[in-house]
Amino acid sequence: MSQLVDRRLSGKNRSAVNRQRFLRRYKGQIRKAVTEAVSGRGVADLERGEKISIPSKDLSEPIFHHGPGGRRNVVHPGNQEFVSGDRVDRPQGGGGQGGGKGSPDGEGMDEFVFELSKEEFMEFFFQDLALPDLVKKQLAAVPETKRARAGFVSSGNPSNLHVVRSMKQAIGRRLAMAAGPREALREAEEALEELVAAGRGDSPEADELREDIATLKARVAAVPFIDTWDLRYANRVDQPTPSSQAVMFCVLDVSGSMDENRKNIAKRFFMLLYLFLTKSYERIELVFIRHHTVASEVDEENFFSARESGGTVVSSALELMHDIILERYPSAAWNIYAAQASDGDNWEQDSMRCRELISQSILPLVQYYAYVEIEAEEPQSLWHEYARIAATSPRFAMQRILGLEDIYPVFRELFKKKVT
Repeated sequence: MSQLVDRRLSGKNRSAVNRQRFLRRYKGQIRKAVTEAVSGRGVADLERGEKISIPSKDLSEPIFHHGPGGRRNVVHPGNQEFVSGDRVDRPQGGGGQGGGKGSPDGEGMDEFVFELSKEEFMEFFFQDLALPDLVKKQLAAVPETKRARAGFVSSGNPSNLHVVRSMKQAIGRRLAMAAGPREALREAEEALEELVAAGRGDSPEADELREDIATLKARVAAVPFIDTWDLRYANRVDQPTPSSQAVMFCVLDVSGSMDENRKNIAKRFFMLLYLFLTKSYERIELVFIRHHTVASEVDEENFFSARESGGTVVSSALELMHDIILERYPSAAWNIYAAQASDGDNWEQDSMRCRELISQSILPLVQYYAYVEIEAEEPQSLWHEYARIAATSPRFAMQRILGLEDIYPVFRELFKKKVT
């Protein structure tokens, strides 16, 4: 059998490179396993790894081997008990006893099991999703830096040496250091020329001038062409750089018709949307608005725990959201996303008001508005009014959720990539 020996030096991250190659090769099987894992866990547990199993038959690897080649004579072993066509009796005492080498957790050699890290799991989870109509209108400062030029310094890394700047510095230094000797040299040469012209070239004065000229020329020649003092290096400093920011509005109906099961579904949907936005934005702010007949802005704990009795007036929450946007989150500076969860119950006269508020006041300010109706038996007036918005605006999307298992499919439908 042929043997291949890899004599390349093993780098520090060689195992990581091999792991990424493995993930790319079996991307289809891993993606399917991730989808099945999501359906069996809560949205609150998304940010952890997962144990993935791949059938061993899907892990076949190409191998090098020698073919039989030529003409061969093969002798196969036989036996003295059975011949072709004999029927083998069933073993006594029921089924076979097995070899006793099975896996204690039920996983045998038929599957290959490995662990996906948190980052790898989230990458596969969000792979087919994209933020719709992502428009970064303005950038805001966040703790993020980039390298920027900041003039020149006299010391630094040799790779940052600025040749042109260094040569200019050297020329200036040479001119400054040799200015006095050059002027004295010029005067001495003029005086010597006058003595020679007067016929006194052999006089002691002329000999003295010749010695001074030689000394001055040596001083000028002693000025170095370039010195370490002349070297200048490009300086780069860490400078704050802007990054995109977004705000996510969570609007939840907490009236008497919203039981704990419906609120639990809504909570998981909001958490999934938040995790999704963190893949595209560095800075995200959350605004929680709950409502029954009146709306109020609350913190996250009160948002999911409170439950009120009485009817529902959805327009109160939409009006409050519009006021908060105008006061704190101007659309020119923020990417605004809104998610509303309700069971569809609303006063008949208020549903038309909700459609007008979203169409005329809210949609022009937001990037995307998603509405989910939870465990509603039949579409009611609010659903019908919202359907009119969805038919005319690509920024508005709506879906129905009947149970926990529908959260992920509905989310993918609301935020799937658009083919252009």
